[in-house]
Amino acid sequence: MEHILFADGNLKKISWAIKTDDSIDEQMREHVEKYLDKVTSEQSKYIAIHVGIFWSIGQFIIKNEDTVKVMLDSKKMFEHLSQKKDSPDEFILNRTWFLNELIKQRKLKVHYCLIKPEENLAKKLI
Repeated sequence: MEHILFADGNLKKISWAIKTDDSIDEQMREHVEKYLDKVTSEQSKYIAIHVGIFWSIGQFIIKNEDTVKVMLDSKKMFEHLSQKKDSPDEFILNRTWFLNELIKQRKLKVHYCLIKPEENLAKKLI
C-alpha cells in the first residue's frame, strides 16, 4: 500500500498528516519537555517525520513493506534525506539514524519529494 506523509514542526509542536487512498489521518502533539523550546524548527520537522511514521505503524496505517512518500517543504531536508547529504547538526544526524532504522526494520519503501510550503497539509495543524 502507498501512503503520503506530510510533517511539520516548530519550537513548541509537531504535526503530521498521512494520506492513504481517500482518507487522511492528522495529528498534532506538543513537544515533550526534553525538546520544548530547545529544538529548531528544522530539528522539529525531523522529529515530526519520525513520530509520524512511528505513530502510523502503531495505528496499523503503515504496515511492513509499505511505500511511504515523505513530502518535504525544505530543500535542505530534501537534499539531506534523498541524496544522503551530510548535516553539521548532530541532532539531525541522530534523528536521521533513528528514522533509517525504523525504515529498515519495517522494510518500508520511502521516497522523499520536495513540495512548496503551502502544499504541506501538516502546516495547518500547528
